[in-house]
Amino acid sequence: MIVILVAVAGITGIGKSFYKDKLVEKLGFEKIKILTTREPRAGEKNNEDKIFVSQEELNQLDKEGKIAYRFEMLGVDYAYTKEALFSDKNTVFEMHYWCIKDFKKICPEIKTIYLLPKDLNIPKEMLRKRHLKPEVEESRLKEIDEHLARMTSDKELLGMFDYVLYNDYDKKSEEQVIKLVSKMIGEE
Repeated sequence: MIVILVAVAGITGIGKSFYKDKLVEKLGFEKIKILTTREPRAGEKNNEDKIFVSQEELNQLDKEGKIAYRFEMLGVDYAYTKEALFSDKNTVFEMHYWCIKDFKKICPEIKTIYLLPKDLNIPKEMLRKRHLKPEVEESRLKEIDEHLARMTSDKELLGMFDYVLYNDYDKKSEEQVIKLVSKMIGEE
């Protein structure tokens, strides 16, 4: 079996977490946990999908050379550790689309999947179900439109992803992703 690092990208509400969890459940992948300085949202638990750290803790890890990639988004710092990205296990994580150039430099063997919606109303509804503060929700809805507009107009950027799939939020879409990743690791 081949060991790979898979990144799932797409607009908010497209199902990145869902597919990440499915690769863990069905193919035995391990989730890479992102470090973040933001406060946990309702229902989020430390050390599940994210590791919540203070700014000082993140700075110390960076100073010790343990961070492979760090970025800021919406006023919050995020980072991936070297240990997580260069694992000897099949791993999966969610990636922000604008990070792809950096990740291709850091991890040239990374396999990237970009998910597109067939119906833009579905990811927007998924976002609304998160019950964010009204100003945050409005900002994130605007971000969905801007993100999708950029990805559909910038063919070079979209072309940097290894695979582009449509998510119909159904069993067929799920099977398509599982089958694709199964082929990547040589199980099919």
